[in-house]
Amino acid sequence: MNFFRKIIPALMILCLASAVQAAPKTIKFATLAPDGTTWMNSMREFSKEVENKTEGRVKFKIYAGGTQGDEKDVVRKMRLGQLQGAGLTGVGIGEIAPAVRLLDTPFFFKSPREIDHIYDVMDSDFRAIFEEKGYVLLGWAEVGIVTIFSNEPITKKEDFRKVKMWLWEGDPTAEAAFTALDIKPIPLSVTDVMSSLQTGMINAVYASPLSAMALQWNTKMKYMLTLPLTTSAGAVVISKKAFDSLDEADRAVLLEEGRKSFRALTVQSRRDNDESLKILAKSLTFVKPENMAAVKGFEQAGDAARKALTGKLYSEELLNKVQNELKAFRADHRHGHHGRPDKAAKPENKGQNIKAEKQAGHKKDQPEKTAKDNKGQDKK
Repeated sequence: MNFFRKIIPALMILCLASAVQAAPKTIKFATLAPDGTTWMNSMREFSKEVENKTEGRVKFKIYAGGTQGDEKDVVRKMRLGQLQGAGLTGVGIGEIAPAVRLLDTPFFFKSPREIDHIYDVMDSDFRAIFEEKGYVLLGWAEVGIVTIFSNEPITKKEDFRKVKMWLWEGDPTAEAAFTALDIKPIPLSVTDVMSSLQTGMINAVYASPLSAMALQWNTKMKYMLTLPLTTSAGAVVISKKAFDSLDEADRAVLLEEGRKSFRALTVQSRRDNDESLKILAKSLTFVKPENMAAVKGFEQAGDAARKALTGKLYSEELLNKVQNELKAFRADHRHGHHGRPDKAAKPENKGQNIKAEKQAGHKKDQPEKTAKDNKGQDKK
């Protein structure tokens, strides 16, 4: 009898432990992306794959379309434990891992291959940055190229002085970029941009082609610079506390499915931006840098912006490491250089630049003049 009195409590403890271990973990996940978008479709597919491959032990409860607030609100809720995961753009990444914003600095990358190369060779470095801040990177979810839209043609650095440029309020990388371009932008929240375009408070913005159309900013613009300002990074993260609470096998599923799903999302995002550029070309005049000196001027502004942010967002050591990797990659792929204005229409990712010459009447060496000549006409 004494034996059973001792063994029964032990068995009960084992049963309770087993039940606790078997209880599914629900990851509360937030993003600004609305339902029905490519981004959300990918996230839901990822969620389904994770649930299936963990046999229901890990589930996601997804809050889409900014229902949990903007990215700063989401990060705050993650710190409080109210949320465990998020899909973030540069602003949100900057809140949790500022050093990673190096990837968003202006006129840095010349092609998608360069970006993919840096993601690959610097993978452990970036993951360490996130983990040091208490987060685990599940995958990159690139927003895409960011281009300048304006109501005056911009073909060289000095042309920025003719426009009233918007600045996403609180974005240090964009602020450094425009300071290096010798202009004083007008800081506004994203939600105030459309009304400010309507009143004329601003007449130039920066956005990915896809998001410019989604927000309808393109309807207030006349021109687009074909040389991208930057490529906007995006990341899907989970709090390290939530990640570490999972079984080792389930953690492996999250990482593997994240790697596959969000790589596919990045590829699709690039395609979507390419398609958006084709549509935009019907209503906007695409202009390119007027010559190689203009390209050099933009690139020097990018270098100045990166230098200004060194020691503030990221270390000199990290900057040098990325720059050295890019230098070595370019030395091996010189034919892949896309900074030249005469190559603007033939980038590796066709969405990087589109030939202004495709638009009727455009001349290669007179983008500003021909832009004005074609005003009001179909550009194709």
